[in-house]
Amino acid sequence: MKRLFISLAAMLMAALTLASQSALAQGATRVTGGGTGTFKIDLDGDGDIDGSQFGIGVNLLGDDVAKGLFECLMAGRSDILGLPIMAVEGKVSSGDINPNGGVTLGGVARVNLGNGTIFEDVPFAVTVTAGGPGVGTLALTVISAFDGVPGDTNVGNGNYDLPPETVASGGINIQ
Repeated sequence: MKRLFISLAAMLMAALTLASQSALAQGATRVTGGGTGTFKIDLDGDGDIDGSQFGIGVNLLGDDVAKGLFECLMAGRSDILGLPIMAVEGKVSSGDINPNGGVTLGGVARVNLGNGTIFEDVPFAVTVTAGGPGVGTLALTVISAFDGVPGDTNVGNGNYDLPPETVASGGINIQ
């Protein structure tokens, strides 16, 4: 478990560094950040308020094109669905700035359920708004998988639509 956290932190730092350097060179919009989030509710009925640890390092290059990484980890102190780990490790390839100033990112991810089950090339979308604790938000959708699993806010559409999380520590920047 400790190795997973160290690996996640190293990947996030590398992604943030590359995203910042590349964005400065290209004049792109940057979406960066990391920390913890909270759903403020118990999604899976285990008595714990659910949340995640997240990291973002993405450049929006225009015309719905983006490059970077998005990580969402629910493990240890932020368990969900009775799984020891649920990790979404995404390569972002698309992104748009929304009318409210937030950003919607999309791509494909590796989804690790921590019980030996790993799915590759799973489409995902995440919508983020900038801000620190109590202000920034992220809402993750795993596309064409896990429909109806506890926490799904739109049962029957074929996706796993998590409710928006509010940043609990850290922050999200859109520049």
